[in-house]
Amino acid sequence: MDLAAAARVLAGGGLVCVATESTYGLAADLRRPEALARLSAVKRARPGDAPFAVIAPDEAAARALARVWPAAAGELAARHWPGPLTLVVPARADLPPAVVGPGGGVGVRVSSHPLAAGLARALGAPITATSANRSGAPPATTAAEARAALGDEIDLYLDGGRCAGMPSTVVEITAEGALRAIRQGAIALAPR
Repeated sequence: MDLAAAARVLAGGGLVCVATESTYGLAADLRRPEALARLSAVKRARPGDAPFAVIAPDEAAARALARVWPAAAGELAARHWPGPLTLVVPARADLPPAVVGPGGGVGVRVSSHPLAAGLARALGAPITATSANRSGAPPATTAAEARAALGDEIDLYLDGGRCAGMPSTVVEITAEGALRAIRQGAIALAPR
């Protein structure tokens, strides 16, 4: 896989379908508003749909997306990153609306999949990590399923074989450090 070529597609405003530790995801460069608008159109996202989750190249890049990084976020990241744990933390004010939820949080993780992680590192910036499907349809676990669903609307498909299919666990962390499980997934977290 030529991750440098895929990163150039993203930097040019394109969309890349990439294997992650859970399902195939659709990557766009957060710095490209036209790519985020195109991603919304491909997903057929409607107002009120969940914001796009983000894969950061590393924890420092994840922290940079947050207005505040609570100690609880650092503790969970240290235990479970890279891996299928998405932390919803208070978003920086200048992040694109497509990645900020109604409560003002951004969902970010550091991927343990070599393609997703490698693509974010090759771009040198966070990428979207929304599932490779139309809104409401099942997520793709193979590149062939993603291509059948999305076709030529995606500029490049990075085939990483079959994905596990188990979604990431999503935990919201408030500025004060309170935790709320949004979705149980691949990582089982004990209640605090």
